[in-house]
Amino acid sequence: MSRGALQPSQQKLAEKFTILNDRGIGMLTRIYNIKKQGQVWKACGDPKAKPSYLVDKNLESVVKFIVRKFPAIETRNNNQQLTQLQKEKSEILKNLSLYYFTFVDVMEFKDNVSELLNTIDACQVFFDVTVNFDLTKNYLDLVVTYTTLMMLLSRIEERKAIIGLYNYAHEMTHGASDREYPRLGQMIVDYENPLKKMMEEFVPHGKSLSDALISLQMVYPRRNLSADQWRNAQLLSLISAPSTMLNPAQSDTMPCEYLSLDCMEKWIVFGFVLCHAVLNTDPAALSLWKLALQSSTCLCLFRDEVFHIHKACEDLFNVHHAKSIKHSFCIHCSGTMHRERRKFLRSALKELATVLSDQPGLLGPKALFVFMALSFARDEIIWLLRHADNIQKKSTDDFIDKHVAELIFYMEELRAHIRKYGPVMQRYYVQYLSGFDAVILNELVQNLSVCPEDESIIMSSFVNTMTSLSVKQVEDGDMFDFRGMRLDWFRLQAYTSVSKASLGIADHRELGKMMNTIIFHTKMVDSLVEMLVETSDISIFCFYSRAFEKMFQQCLELPSQSRHSISFPLLCTHFMSCTHELCPEERHHIGDRSLSLCNMFLDEMAKQARNLITDICTEQCTLSDQLLPKHCAKTISQAVNKKSKKLTGKKGEPEREKPGVESMRKNRLLVTNLDKLHTALSELCFSINYVPNMVVWEHTFTPREYLTSHLEIRFTKSIVGMTMYNQATQEIAKPSELLTSVRSYMTVLQSIENYVQIDITRVFNNVLLQQTQHLDSHGEPTITSLYTNWYLETLLRQVSNGHIAYFPAMKAFVNLPTENELTFNAEEYSDISEMRSLSELLGPYGMKFLSESLMWHISSQVAELKKLVVDNVEVLNQMRTSFDKPEQMAALFKKLSSVDSVLKRMTIIGVILSFRSLAQEALRDVLSFHIPFLVSSVEDFKDHIPRETDMKVAMNVYELSSAAGLPCEIDPALVVALSSQKSENISPEEEYKIACLLMVFVAVSMPTLASNVMSQYSPAIEGHCNNIHCLAKAVNQIAAALFTIHKGSIEDRLKEFLALASSSLLKIGQETDKMTTRNRESVYLLLDMIVQESPFLTMDLLESCFPYVLLRNAYHAVYKQSISSSA
Repeated sequence: MSRGALQPSQQKLAEKFTILNDRGIGMLTRIYNIKKQGQVWKACGDPKAKPSYLVDKNLESVVKFIVRKFPAIETRNNNQQLTQLQKEKSEILKNLSLYYFTFVDVMEFKDNVSELLNTIDACQVFFDVTVNFDLTKNYLDLVVTYTTLMMLLSRIEERKAIIGLYNYAHEMTHGASDREYPRLGQMIVDYENPLKKMMEEFVPHGKSLSDALISLQMVYPRRNLSADQWRNAQLLSLISAPSTMLNPAQSDTMPCEYLSLDCMEKWIVFGFVLCHAVLNTDPAALSLWKLALQSSTCLCLFRDEVFHIHKACEDLFNVHHAKSIKHSFCIHCSGTMHRERRKFLRSALKELATVLSDQPGLLGPKALFVFMALSFARDEIIWLLRHADNIQKKSTDDFIDKHVAELIFYMEELRAHIRKYGPVMQRYYVQYLSGFDAVILNELVQNLSVCPEDESIIMSSFVNTMTSLSVKQVEDGDMFDFRGMRLDWFRLQAYTSVSKASLGIADHRELGKMMNTIIFHTKMVDSLVEMLVETSDISIFCFYSRAFEKMFQQCLELPSQSRHSISFPLLCTHFMSCTHELCPEERHHIGDRSLSLCNMFLDEMAKQARNLITDICTEQCTLSDQLLPKHCAKTISQAVNKKSKKLTGKKGEPEREKPGVESMRKNRLLVTNLDKLHTALSELCFSINYVPNMVVWEHTFTPREYLTSHLEIRFTKSIVGMTMYNQATQEIAKPSELLTSVRSYMTVLQSIENYVQIDITRVFNNVLLQQTQHLDSHGEPTITSLYTNWYLETLLRQVSNGHIAYFPAMKAFVNLPTENELTFNAEEYSDISEMRSLSELLGPYGMKFLSESLMWHISSQVAELKKLVVDNVEVLNQMRTSFDKPEQMAALFKKLSSVDSVLKRMTIIGVILSFRSLAQEALRDVLSFHIPFLVSSVEDFKDHIPRETDMKVAMNVYELSSAAGLPCEIDPALVVALSSQKSENISPEEEYKIACLLMVFVAVSMPTLASNVMSQYSPAIEGHCNNIHCLAKAVNQIAAALFTIHKGSIEDRLKEFLALASSSLLKIGQETDKMTTRNRESVYLLLDMIVQESPFLTMDLLESCFPYVLLRNAYHAVYKQSISSSA
């Protein structure tokens, strides 16, 4: 063919590229399936899965003979050996014809590709991916498709056996070989080592191929950047420059921006392998080559078939390329680079998805960013999948990404935005095409110095097509189809890229770049689905089933990632996009795989949610069963008829066992995992509720828990709503009322089971247990947080203000008569029945949170007390050693500052500890009712700890006891709270000294209480109206906690406290000022209370410090005063 006879328009390059590339993918699909089927035959133990002629041992020698002689045919000299084929020839022809003619099709494809490549060389076609993108991309795609096809063909182990057997059967049947056999046989032999053969074959095509590859030098390095470079450039961020947020995302190389990095690396690696000579002459080529080698260790041939680059290059190239290979073989850093990229993309895609969900209108101007983000993420996911499955020596961090589900999830979210807001994008780009692109293109065409008729007609049609567009078409739902326009542009690229074209695109690059941009805009109007497939299709997971399932399991096991587990069922919707019309038989296989995987994932998610709910809600299930109306009838009767004898009656009643208590008790041992279970459950619920349904291969999947989740949310809101908490007025429902309301609500909800096939009990258990945490699974306040805040900020704050007092005799907080009456009655919220109801509602974990919140307040008070001690440290040191010198003590006492503040803060601590003791007692009562054996076991364990037990072991027992509501000598929650406030700047010795001096400060300050008119002891309430009787609990528990932390002797320090306090109190007996000593006897009683409260002090010890006669007289005096005041 003479070069002069070639007419570009007659060569139909665009059409040939389109057809051959599509057919190449189809041939790859068929060859891949033959290869995989061969592996199945080899691995499968079921004879029915293999053709009989490959199983029959009588034919084994025949097959070996054919393969050994291939491609030669020797039928005459081996009649005896080939006689077995006579029986099977018809079966062989029937079963192997599909495989045989697939190989023939490959040969014909090879012939057509070779012809097209020769035509391109003859036409001296200009290639530049930034200008004639479609032509260059299709050319490079064809080269890579052709190369991978021949490589894949050479990997089919049975190819010679299949072709040879078919041909022998054909000759025996028809008396002659198949007419395609000689060429086919020779091709199989020639391509035993396909790359070496193709390197020879591509010598004449080197110029065109290298030019096309080198045009990537402006694109590939820019795409192959590190995560830090992306981060510095604020890539994909819509909010980094708010002023330009509405500006359209523009680029001179629009289609190159979202071009797959994986695709470019295949072009570069395979391209330069085929024309490797240019690596020695062109630095740009060598730079691209090295960069590609550094990025990956293996490339995807097709689906899960990979090509190990470095090993193959070492085999292909000898000494003259060894240096570049070794230089680029520092692959250990590639894993880190890709890991960091995935980390960046997770945050970038999350930001992008969040902004677009809030402002979907930005999908118009920023569509390019979305498709870039999808393409980048898809490349990184595929890189990880390929390398994790094919690299033997790998770093766990680099090749096992437990957060890959999150990246896929954000990809799916972006895909959903595009599908949902497609009309928004259509409106935007229809106006863009008609109002801007058409005008600019028209100007460019008008300014062309030379424009042949054919090219002029095509470009005029472009302008007319775009000008005729209107928004009304979008509003009317008209279907757009710009495929003809895009094919015309492809044709125009072919016409203008040949060497002797009148209008050379190489000289009119602006036209090429503008048309590439226009083509992108047309795709935004009519090809959004195809664009999603092009940029974000990860159907390759279909062929990595084991890795796919492993990723899913890792996702479910990691609580922070389980919210993204819905990504895996959604991925199954991609699978059908990897099928090809040339291989229709695999559609059913891939479809069935997508259905089975989607079904398995959803089923596993449902099971996981079910198991979590079951584990977490076991106790609440048991409680709901135990709290039926028949069980509370007797309690209600007693409450109505025997109010005055309620407490006495209950003490005498034997505990009634309830069914299922033992099983609940066993589950209660799993306390350490419940927080994790809560998190995992809430995350998984988010995932299950993410989509109402999904369509996989024309099958619709609906997650079963969709409705369940809505009922769960509703029930959660109802429980919180029934608390009737008003932040402005600080009003809240009484716990007993709320408990009754919740039970009633549950009874109503239970009737829904008659209409819907869902398990309402699961909803109840899930919601009620979430209410025992300070926040539920949606981050909203729960009854635990509301009641905790109310008791701390309302009730206990009023106690501190002197409006409420703790009455030990009533075991409740009671309102005091004051000028400003409170809006609530404290007794109605703090008596034993209400505290029990609160314990029922909040459960042990809620009560633990309540305790922790109380302890946080105590720790803040202790921190302030320590500051006051530090301010008076010198005086306190002297007083500590001078308690037996009255005059000196009196002088030193006057130097003390903030005495009242110390006593007030200690009283507040005592009040909080008194409230906690009520809560703990109520919790103990509730747990003793539900799990008496466990509580009695814990109590027995606590009561029999040997004194010499190691403190760490003892604290573990105390923690267990405290969780069961049992009182402990040393409060573990208080120890934990006070331990967390250790100062880094103060040594342990100093901390211990401050703790000792704090006790000294409290002891020497106690006499000042006698002057307070409110310090009078009331026998009726067994306490003081200003709550100073709570000091007994504060002194004992604070001392026990502080000296446990500082490993001091609690007993010695309390003895010292008692000595100082008794010495100080004895001095007020000598005072003559009646105002100073008005409530002296009431204050004396504090010493007795402290000793009675303390497990470390004894009355004998008190007698040695403070005469008992004084206590007796004090009791006599306060009782006498009480009687006289009553009279």
